[in-house]
Amino acid sequence: MKYICPMHPEVVSDKPGKCPKCGMELVMKHEGQMKEPTLLRQDATEGTVDHTAHHAQMGHNFKTLFFQTLPVTLVILFLSPNIQRWFGYSLNFPGLAILLFVLGSIVALYGGRPFYSAARLEIAERNFGMMTLVSLAVLSGYTFSVAATFLFPGESLWWEISTLVSAFLFGHWMEMRAVMGTTGALTELAKLIPPTANKLLESKIIQVQTSELVKGDKVVVRPGEKVPVDGKVIEGESSVNEAMITGESKPVFKKVGDEVVGGTVNNDGALTIEITKVGAESALAQIMNLIRQAQTTKPAVQRLADRAANILTLAAIVVGSGTFFYWGFFSPQGLIFAATLAITVIVIACPHALGLAIPTVTTITTQVGAKNGILIKDIKALEIARRLEWVVFDKTGTLTRGEFGVDRIAGQNSDEVLMIAASIDTLSQHSIARAVVAEAEKKKMALEKPENFLSFPGRGVSGKVKGTAYFLGNEALMNEKKVNLESLKKEIAKEIEEGKSFIWVAKEGNSEPLGVIILSDVIREESFAATKKLHEMKIKVAMITGDNESIARSVAGKLAIDIYFAEVKPEDKVSKIKELQKDGAVVSMVGDGVNDAPALTQSNVGIAIGAGTDVAVEAGQIVLIKNNPLDIVKIVELSRKTNNKMKQNLAWAAGYNIIAIPVAAGVLYRYGVLLRPEWAALLMSASSVIVVINALLLKRVKLAA
Repeated sequence: MKYICPMHPEVVSDKPGKCPKCGMELVMKHEGQMKEPTLLRQDATEGTVDHTAHHAQMGHNFKTLFFQTLPVTLVILFLSPNIQRWFGYSLNFPGLAILLFVLGSIVALYGGRPFYSAARLEIAERNFGMMTLVSLAVLSGYTFSVAATFLFPGESLWWEISTLVSAFLFGHWMEMRAVMGTTGALTELAKLIPPTANKLLESKIIQVQTSELVKGDKVVVRPGEKVPVDGKVIEGESSVNEAMITGESKPVFKKVGDEVVGGTVNNDGALTIEITKVGAESALAQIMNLIRQAQTTKPAVQRLADRAANILTLAAIVVGSGTFFYWGFFSPQGLIFAATLAITVIVIACPHALGLAIPTVTTITTQVGAKNGILIKDIKALEIARRLEWVVFDKTGTLTRGEFGVDRIAGQNSDEVLMIAASIDTLSQHSIARAVVAEAEKKKMALEKPENFLSFPGRGVSGKVKGTAYFLGNEALMNEKKVNLESLKKEIAKEIEEGKSFIWVAKEGNSEPLGVIILSDVIREESFAATKKLHEMKIKVAMITGDNESIARSVAGKLAIDIYFAEVKPEDKVSKIKELQKDGAVVSMVGDGVNDAPALTQSNVGIAIGAGTDVAVEAGQIVLIKNNPLDIVKIVELSRKTNNKMKQNLAWAAGYNIIAIPVAAGVLYRYGVLLRPEWAALLMSASSVIVVINALLLKRVKLAA
């Protein structure tokens, strides 16, 4: 059993405890079966924790403490001698100092508990951060005030530290509310799963909890209902809206044998579905897992921010100490003034904005990517994508559909040739035969029922159409039947050179063919736009294929590909990637299968395309739901926009501290500019909220591919 911090998922422990970074209680990381949908809908799936729920709980804790201590803080303000002088009233009475001590202790010691517990853990881990600074500021002021009350005459800082604690509690409450907006992706995805399903049991339909369903169960999905789980249609036909999974707005027609994904919406017909995947196996669960995986990885810029935050913590302690000694012993303002400035320095320097600058952007980026069909497993890969110099595509199934399509028909009567061939091929299961039949169906041809169907393995088929015998197949079959192909070969010389596939059609007893059907692996329409836009982005395009030289050359020429590698064995794809990387070039590999795994791993950015409902692609760092090469352009766009947001947040967080710390130390005091601790607390919290809001603006990004 593992325990994980809801705020910092990279913190994992074998036993319960508190996070060394934020002090929050570690929660159990669930593994195995999908959780009960009470938290499937809020908590998603196995191996996850509900960030939104825990952020809400943290926000609630800060909110509760804020409202509990606020009345006490207001009383302290009302009774404070400084406040009385400023507003011209007097409430001086015996025991006032003791009362302020009691009230101030309540706020400082009770209200500040979350900060102290977290600080203890930071110190134990030697990872000094924000909570250490907050605790140091409050406890320094508290210690000074206790001493001023009981040990030596002087003005205490009760109202300053009380308002400081209240400001911190309020700021963290607001911050949690803002952060919740960046962590709701998993919750929103989980809401796609309906809480109940219509289970078919012995010809009866009963309503059950979705969590109770297992593989092999049958469920009925009526028009307008959501598909509860992944499965296969065993009865009925309907169009299904898969936009929430694939991003494709056009409904997809489903018939018997087709797969459906849990969370999609059934439109107009009733479907009976046999469940094939539940829990962690489901497409939605795997999407959610990939999103979480991305949110827990750290890009290089995050590591830079972490180092900067640690340095800032130490700098704040040094500058704060120096501020106290300078103003306390080398100026006439005295120790109270010096202590106030020192506390202000420590407060204003809290590196919370730096800590939030990158994680908030990362979280939003994964959400934007998922909405665009891009599942980011490793955020570091997305960071690299903005610097791509080469995108290498696998050909079959990536740039092409991986299935045959009819290019054209040469011969005496193309419609007649297609009708004859398609009629006979209705009885064949060969992929080329299916392409011929599909072409006839696309042209809405009336096909005849063939007779005397006969198969010639590896060569072709024969049959009778309207009582006339025909045979169709490759050149070997034509040679057997003594059909002369030379005259027609001259007409298709270009296609022969390109290495395309051919189905020759001949009438029994004729020495000349009726015609030839020319087929090839169909290039995706999106591939043309993808290569064009990548070139516009100054990114070169390469192609790797196991096909022969002529086919590769033909596809590369049509797509304006910069370089291609033909007749490449799967195990040799890695060497081609290395070849492109040899001069330090940043290379992405885009592939669709297990054969591409080594090359995906070798590349700087491995992109698995065409995952469909099976999104568990391990080799790729980024997974594309749809078979769309154009989404590669979206990845580059998203990478560049994400990097800009990260830089903006870092510039703000760092620039804020560079300006604020000297002001807090009193360098502008001679000009009448002075920060109070409570104002410093509010400014520190405001800076954190600003970086969160800036990250949230990424949600407005439209990827134009």
